Amino acid sequence: MITAEYTIPGVHVTDHEVAVPLDWRRPEVGGTITLFAREVVAAHRRHEDLPLLVFLQGGPGGKSPRPVDASGWVGVLLERYRVVLLDQRGTGRSTRVDAARMASFATAEEGAAYLACFRADSIVRDAEHLRTTVYGGRRWTTFGQSYGGWITLEYLSSAPEGLAASMITGGLPALRPDAADLYRRTYPRALAKNRRFEERYPEDLAVVARIADLLAEEDVRLPDGDRLTVRRLQYLGGARFGMQHGFEELHWLLDTAWGSDGRLSDAFLAAAQDASSFADNPLWAALQEAAEYTDDTSGATRWAAQAEHDRHPEFAESARPLRFTGEMFFPWMFEEIRLLRPFGPAVHLLQERTDWPGRYDLARLAANEVPVVAAIYFDDLYVDADLQLRTAGEIANVTTWVTDEWEHDGIGASGGEVVRHLQRLLDERGAPRH
Repeated sequence: MITAEYTIPGVHVTDHEVAVPLDWRRPEVGGTITLFAREVVAAHRRHEDLPLLVFLQGGPGGKSPRPVDASGWVGVLLERYRVVLLDQRGTGRSTRVDAARMASFATAEEGAAYLACFRADSIVRDAEHLRTTVYGGRRWTTFGQSYGGWITLEYLSSAPEGLAASMITGGLPALRPDAADLYRRTYPRALAKNRRFEERYPEDLAVVARIADLLAEEDVRLPDGDRLTVRRLQYLGGARFGMQHGFEELHWLLDTAWGSDGRLSDAFLAAAQDASSFADNPLWAALQEAAEYTDDTSGATRWAAQAEHDRHPEFAESARPLRFTGEMFFPWMFEEIRLLRPFGPAVHLLQERTDWPGRYDLARLAANEVPVVAAIYFDDLYVDADLQLRTAGEIANVTTWVTDEWEHDGIGASGGEVVRHLQRLLDERGAPRH
């Protein structure tokens, strides 16, 4: 149902809510949750019959963008589409999964069963329900950023009849998930990113070492009471290194580290908390390995990032220069970070789970008829470019564009140029289908 309708500069907005089963595999069990979607259209075209596009946000656990006007990459899409910004289940204004919700479960088993309902297969079922109930079953184009590409391949596997075309940026996953292989590939790239940062800002090495030495010796608290540890400091940089301006963001964060009294500044501590509390996206940490790297052949992930980390002494807390980790999640996070702590028992169970459902229909993907265009970032820290190209080669009707001009956040950093390029690729193919 429509819950609100209003206009922001240049954009007409319609908010929708629908009820969907918590567990699509057993809809009679567990009741329903709320699915929220924000429909946006260029204000001067609100009454036109425009093609539909649904945006599949990266993550897992990321809510959809909140535009403030018709600029940027969303504005580029609004030039031709009516855009549906879907808050994937568990995020944003869809029924949220947060620390309070996880703390309400009596057992780890209950929490793990609940979290398992928030994977990509359920997101696709949600999207199809929205498409058929709110939009009359019209085909739409999907735009998947990062994890949105995982969702796209689930969509192509299970419900391609709903799709006119698909665009993917930085998000073609391996068709046979293998978390251990993924992190074997990721750590060398993370080390290379660290070395590039050190070359660009050599003066920051001493700043980082001084902070790390202090954290190793003293109990330094963040504004929310969590202790800032060396390994939490390491996360602050690595989470940025795959982005277009990540080096600069870390450099300026370090620029404010020390106050005039020789202690870590309030501004630095507040920024460190904001960058690592997971207040807005706890599912990112809780479900990354379980949501991205499991199927009926994968076995248990068993903290694959931690296992690979232990093989790389250059990332040790005692190493100097101190190296920053990438988009990796570790057991300690669910002990030291207060908003992740209630997730811990359930996440530990998910890390040991072996009976995951199947994921991609390989035969269907090999015979895919939906036009797909994908931007692959050559230096992508988070999604290996070679694996993406391998996947593209196993799916019919896929056109790839490999670029070293942009990082993982290219859709935003490019000011919409990445989106325009993908649209041109679709146009050249005579897509989308109708």
